[in-house]
Amino acid sequence: MVLSDHASAISWFENPYLRNVIAFEKQSSNSSLLIPKTDTESRVNHYACYDSNTTPKSVLTGGMGSFDVHSFPTLKDNHLIASAMWVTNQKRGDYSSINSASAGWEVNPIRYGDSKTHFYTLWTADGHKSTGCSNLECDGFVPVNYAPITPGDTLETNGGQEKFTIKIFRSKDDGDWWLHFGYDNQNLSRVGYWPKRIFNNMGDHANLITWGGFTQSSAGDASPAMGNGQWPGETPAFVRDIKYVNTNGQADSEPAPGRKGLRAYLSHHKCYGLSPFINDMFSYGGPGGCTK
Repeated sequence: MVLSDHASAISWFENPYLRNVIAFEKQSSNSSLLIPKTDTESRVNHYACYDSNTTPKSVLTGGMGSFDVHSFPTLKDNHLIASAMWVTNQKRGDYSSINSASAGWEVNPIRYGDSKTHFYTLWTADGHKSTGCSNLECDGFVPVNYAPITPGDTLETNGGQEKFTIKIFRSKDDGDWWLHFGYDNQNLSRVGYWPKRIFNNMGDHANLITWGGFTQSSAGDASPAMGNGQWPGETPAFVRDIKYVNTNGQADSEPAPGRKGLRAYLSHHKCYGLSPFINDMFSYGGPGGCTK
């Protein structure tokens, strides 16, 4: 795959929020805090995301975001493309302390046996060492009746694109972590919840929220496209309506603008890009093509 140096330059050098990216790129892209660990010799992960720029002592009760959804009907069986929001509590430098609940969309032929776009959820209470699962594959996430969608459902992409909004928050009523979903960001309905009892480090609050996209591929393979395959600055995929959510389920604050707000991470700037975070949104993605 031929990469556009010009497009990469737009997404990389003109984004003043990209900090620690060189250090991040020097780390192995096989290691991940966002999705379950895989055989590090056989799988490679890539990211373009923003997080809440918080510390282990920070207290967060939820977040929301609206995601462009895209289809990749010819995705290879051993590749994965996804975009999501992760609500996490973790101790610095301790992978096994990670408690996380996340939701978004993915194209994952290995999991679903097809190349359709699916809504998915994921959780863990120990950095995916021995707890947690996707969708309803184990005890954990509890779906409710009359929900607008169920984890694992196919998302229909009209003309190749759709949008949805999600919010994940700790309810003051029961202390559980609730997931709401809607195709209109003003009208979200309950999908279900992660009971507080399944977490050992996120019973009261989270300390990190992350929004963005990721890919996974076999080592040696050219990595797949991310987002919609376009560079930021062209006609890219977006994450919009980025806000923090309180225990009433209300979006009550927005990340601060500039460097005091969100923190950017990009795993490989020659294959993927990330725009500045402005007006509660950012764009991300790229054609892929990285082999490591």
